[in-house]
This record gives sequence, structure tokens and C-alpha cells, in this order.
Amino acid sequence: MLRRLRIGTQALRGRKYPEPPHPYRTDFQRDRDRIIHSRSFRRLEGKTQVFAAGFSDHFRNRLTHTLEVSQIARTVATALELNEEYTETLALTHDLGHPPFGHAGERELDRQMRRFGGRFEHNRHALRIVDFLEQRYARFDGLNLTFEVREGIVKHSREVEPGAEAELEELLPGRRPPLEAQLLDLADEIAYNTADLDDGFSAELLSTSDIASAVPLFGQLMEQVETQFPGASERLRFWECQRQLINTLVGGLISGTAEAAEREQIQDIDDVRQHPRRLAQMTGEASELNSQIKQLLIAKLYLLDQLTQERAAASQKMGALFEFFISHPDRLPPAYRQHISVQPIERVVCDYIAGMTDGYFRRIYEENLGS
Repeated sequence: MLRRLRIGTQALRGRKYPEPPHPYRTDFQRDRDRIIHSRSFRRLEGKTQVFAAGFSDHFRNRLTHTLEVSQIARTVATALELNEEYTETLALTHDLGHPPFGHAGERELDRQMRRFGGRFEHNRHALRIVDFLEQRYARFDGLNLTFEVREGIVKHSREVEPGAEAELEELLPGRRPPLEAQLLDLADEIAYNTADLDDGFSAELLSTSDIASAVPLFGQLMEQVETQFPGASERLRFWECQRQLINTLVGGLISGTAEAAEREQIQDIDDVRQHPRRLAQMTGEASELNSQIKQLLIAKLYLLDQLTQERAAASQKMGALFEFFISHPDRLPPAYRQHISVQPIERVVCDYIAGMTDGYFRRIYEENLGS
């Protein structure tokens, strides 16, 4: 459909440290495999998505969410005839830089780093992980990923303006990322909006009537499902409807992106990069559906007292642990202490805390500051 816009493998900008071609794997396959085998990827299993550990063993964590995003993004890329391998690799990296306790943890680390004139943002941190913090090769720091994957890690969800961020000047500031990277943010939204509906329903925090009131399409689907499967449980009826919501949103992303590329007469990847706006988008119908789901989740789920109290407590503890290690750098693990000679202490502390799982954070907090 948009094959002419796909990123090819013949004109890639290469790696920081040149490597010979692999005998049977493409560059993007190698990048994907390096991500999957990294410690940072494995740690995603122990990091909060929405519900912290203890609600249920069935709810999403950062790792299962990442796999769901990958599934959706690959489906869209395949339908649009884009580069599925590149899309999959970006999907697997998109949450690599998230700290423990979800966005609450990200906001707290950013607050701490601002005290020292720095910042913390999970996509920037993901780039730091793959360029420096992962230590698996004798010849170089990091994972030595291709330029295109490194660019997509940072730019899949935001623009980089020329001159605004010195550390990112190499990543073609002022130019759009490839279409495979552009579609990732919307695939992410589809994955977490529909998954959070599922987890909220399973936690009995959302009812089918709550959803039907806020999302008219869900109400229509429920009527159809009740007619088709009159003996089915409410749980099964919910899942029948949820699948149709996903299909509608994914189909809307495919159609919306294809229509935008045709409407703007985009001919090749250079046109994609030079276009003043992003081309990946949903149709109007799918965008409205996505917005309805999001507003429901904000009103009925994300602002629940129990969840906000947990986030506040996690943020307070993260700030306290950050301050502890700033004052006691000798208590950092040896692998992090050795970075202090070349990195500011606050960045080393931030790296250490950002890499923790929720459970490891609690253990280290209790060891150093008590319960």
C-alpha cells in the first residue's frame, strides 16, 4: 500500500562502531535481538504499567504491554507494506527507559534532576541505555544499534528541534522520523487504552455499563454480542467487544495513515522526512473512539484514590532514595560507583534508580531507609 515509503536496508546510516554484515540476519534483526537479550528489556517484567504488583497476576506490566504494542505496530506496518522488522525493533524499545512505578516514577526522577539543571525523560533515557548503560560487548559501550533505531527511540513520540538539545543534534533535528517510527505512538495508545479497559474491568473498577455510557460503539457492540451469544458470561461478552474496539482502532490507523500519505502526495521516505507534519494518524472516527476511551479511563480509573495514593507514596520514597544516594555514593553498587569519575553524581544515581524494577526498588529502599 505504501511500500514506496518504507525504510530500506540498503541506505542505512550505519552504526557508531562499524561492524561487518551478519551472514543471515539483517541489521534490524540484529538490533531487535540485542534489545531482547538486554537486561533492561528483561527488567520491564517487574515495572508497573497501571496496576502495581498485588492487584492481580493477570494485569499488564511494562513487558507484556511492550509485546502488545509490538503486535499492533507490526500489524499496521504489514498492512501498509512498511518495514516490519524496523517497526518491531522500535516497538520493543519504546518503553525501555521507563523507571519503576510508571509515569509517577518518571515525573519524580525529572523533578530530582531539575534540581541539578538536568532532566529525565524515558525516551532520552532509553537512548542512554542502548548507547552507554548496557555493557555486553568488549569492543564498545552500549548495544551499537543502527542510527535509524536510535533516532526512532527518541523521535517516535516527539519532534527534535534544531539547536534545542545538543545531545540530539546528530539525530536529524527538524526532520520527521520514518513512517514506521511515526505510527508507533498511536499503536502504543491503542494498546494501553484497550488493555487498561480490560484490566479495569477485571479489577471490577469498570463495568460494561460504565464503558457503554462513555463509548457508544461499545454499547452497540454489546447489544450485538448479547444477541449472538445470549448464554455467554459478562466477561466473555466484554472480550468480544474489546476485540472489536481494537480492530476498529487498528483499522483506523491503517486507513488514516494511507489516506494522509496519498492526500499529501508523499512519494518516498525523503518526502516523509521533509513533510511539515507527521503522516501517521487515525481516521476521524477512530480518533474519536480513542479519545472516548481515554477520557473514560482518566475519569474512572487513573484518578482513583487508591492508585493516586500509591503513586504519591512511590514518588516520595523515590525522592528520598535519590537524596540518600546523593549523600552516600559509597552505597551505590560498584558498577555505578565507577561511573562517578566520568559522570555527575546525580546522573549516576538517576541511572541506578531508573533501572530498578518495582520490587528491587522496595528492597533497596528498606535496606537503606527502612520500611
